[in-house]
Amino acid sequence: MAFFLARRLLYLVPVLIAVSLLTFSISSLLPGDLAMTILADQATPENLAALRRDMGLDQPIWQRYFTWLGHIMQGDFGRSFRTGQTVLQALAERLPVSIELMLLAQLGALSIGVPIAIICAARSGGPFDRFMTGTAFALLSVPTFLSAILLIYLFAVELRWLPATGYVPFTEDPLGNLRFMVLPAMTLALAEWPGIMRILRSDMIATLQEDYISLAKAKGLTPARILFVHALKPSSLTLVTITGINIGRLIGGALIVETIFALPGIGRLLVSAILTRDLIILQGVVLLVAAGFVIVNFIVDLLYAVLDPRIRHGHA
Repeated sequence: MAFFLARRLLYLVPVLIAVSLLTFSISSLLPGDLAMTILADQATPENLAALRRDMGLDQPIWQRYFTWLGHIMQGDFGRSFRTGQTVLQALAERLPVSIELMLLAQLGALSIGVPIAIICAARSGGPFDRFMTGTAFALLSVPTFLSAILLIYLFAVELRWLPATGYVPFTEDPLGNLRFMVLPAMTLALAEWPGIMRILRSDMIATLQEDYISLAKAKGLTPARILFVHALKPSSLTLVTITGINIGRLIGGALIVETIFALPGIGRLLVSAILTRDLIILQGVVLLVAAGFVIVNFIVDLLYAVLDPRIRHGHA
């Protein structure tokens, strides 16, 4: 297990370096002049030249990258020229909101997708299986912003059960916080559970055809025990992969959902940084989010080794 962990950590380093290089390159090659954006009305030729020199904007892009990476290695991700906040301060304020949203959405998607997948696999080819498979396929084509608008219209405008926009910190009012988070989390969950259901259903149907499942039936084990003990765990490897990959999808969905529901999370922070050309915030936040996604997938690889001993011993 120690060798497996060391090998995965070794793979992680070049990936993180590539992420940092790609993040810096994309943000640096965006059109426009950062010095002109910062100075605005005070953008005289002398001021522009002085600011470019102070920020290193007059240096080659490769030199700026290594300077920026050196600051990153020291924990200095930069400071917003608009608000004066450091990147870490901005993330510390907004990251809990996005993490709560993604956790609630993932839990909602799993709580819907996993039971339906188990029932569909147990009754493969039946009316319920065909209906839910078709429904999941249809929901995959519904864009996130449309789901958000429909949920707002139904639960906030017509029924008036939940607020349409806004946010209350969990520490101030737990129940109020959950009321504001229900619709955003439901919006993301509706986009995620069809994929979870389809993948787990296919894997469980294949697992239920294995010889050891036939042996378990011959021993007289109950169908529930066969499904939940003998079939679900071997079928969960792909589910673990999908759950890890969904983190990236949830971050992308948060850009839209947090803007629609006025949630002060990292998605809304990124949108604001793009609109105002706050490249310092944009570079730092994108790098940290991308690094977090890479680390989550590293943890998923470790879960593979826990679920399947053949992987950590190198036999599969």
